[in-house]
Amino acid sequence: MSPRLFLLAAALFAAGCATRTPSVKPAPPAAVVAPPAVEVATVRERYVSEDTAADELDSLATWTTEDGRTWLIATAKSTHRLVVFDGDSGARLRDLGGEGSAPGQFRRPNGIAVHGDMLFVVERDNRRVQVLALPSFQPLATFGESELRSPYGIWLTETEPGELDVYVTDSFMYGARFDQLPPLAELSQRVRRYRVQVGGGDGRLRVAHAGTFGDTSEAAALHVVESIAGDPENDRLLIAEEDEKRPSTLREYTFSGRYTGRSLPQHAFAAQAEGVALWACADGEGYWIAVDQLAPLTVFHLFDRVSLAPRGSFRGSVTAHTDGVALHAASTPSFPGGVLYAVHDDRAVTAFDLRDVARALGLPRGCTG
Repeated sequence: MSPRLFLLAAALFAAGCATRTPSVKPAPPAAVVAPPAVEVATVRERYVSEDTAADELDSLATWTTEDGRTWLIATAKSTHRLVVFDGDSGARLRDLGGEGSAPGQFRRPNGIAVHGDMLFVVERDNRRVQVLALPSFQPLATFGESELRSPYGIWLTETEPGELDVYVTDSFMYGARFDQLPPLAELSQRVRRYRVQVGGGDGRLRVAHAGTFGDTSEAAALHVVESIAGDPENDRLLIAEEDEKRPSTLREYTFSGRYTGRSLPQHAFAAQAEGVALWACADGEGYWIAVDQLAPLTVFHLFDRVSLAPRGSFRGSVTAHTDGVALHAASTPSFPGGVLYAVHDDRAVTAFDLRDVARALGLPRGCTG
C-alpha cells in the first residue's frame, strides 16, 4: 500500500442521456441572511448511467487510477455492495462485496470517502467503518464497532503526514421502529471523531476514538444526521440536519466540535438538505454545493466558501431526489474543468460539467481553469 497524501472528493463524466421521474420530501432554518426567491438555472447532465433500481445507491467518492482514469465509487445500500463506474462515461465497471460481516462484505453501506489509496466505507448495520486498499479493494481494517450505533456519513482530513482525523455521523434512534429521537443530552454524540495513523513499520492502521460532539439545545441540535463535509482552510464542518419534522439545513461546526451558531440561509432548502461538497479554487475562494433533495428535479444550491452567502442555484434535466454528491475538480478527458457527480433517484449516477455550471450561474472562471 502506498497512500498518496491528498484527499479526493468525488467525480465522473462523459456524454449521453437517459430519462425517468422520481418522488418527493420536505423543508429549512438558518443564520446568514436569506435571499429573496432565487431563480434556478438549468444545467443539462453530460450523462446519466444505466438505471439499476435494486441497488439503492447512496453516496459517492472518486479515485484516480495509475493510468489516469477516474473511478466513481458508489455505495449500494439494498444490495450491500460497492459499484464502480467509469468517471468519464458513466459505464458500470464492476460490483464488489455482498451482504455479511466478514472483511470485504457489507451491511447497508452508506457514507464513503477516499484518502490516497485507501477507501473508507461506513456500514450502518455492521456499525463500523471498513477500510479497503485501492485499486485491489483488499480489506485493510475496520474500526468504530465499540462506539458506533447507526453510522451514516463520513468526512476525513489529513492533519499531518500519515495522520487523519475522521468524522462519522451517528444517527441512532430509539423505539421499536427506531423512529424516536434520543433525549437532547444524547445528541452530543451525533458526530464521532477518530484519529487514524497510516503506515508505520508494519503497514497497519492505528485508530483511536477521539470523542463526540453535537449541540444539545432544542433550537440548534443535530436531531437526524447523515451528510458531513469540511474545509480545513476555514476550520469549518457543514453537517446536515435532516429531521423531517423540522426545517432542514446545514449547520456550521469547527473542527474541534463547537457549533458556531450559524447555519446556511433560512428557507434555502425546500426539501431535505442532503449531500454537500466543497468546490475549492486555487486562490482560497470557492463554493459549497448543497443538495436540496427535491423531486421531480433536485436543486443544487451554491454558497460562498468563506462567507456562506448564496451564489446561485441550478437543476438538471433528469437528476432527482439526490442523496450523495461528489466533486472531482481535477481535469479528466471528458471534463477538463472538473465534474460534479450526483445520485439520481437511488438508481443511477449523473455528471455535470463544472464549466457548464459556472457559465449558467455567471461564476468567475477561476475554479474551472
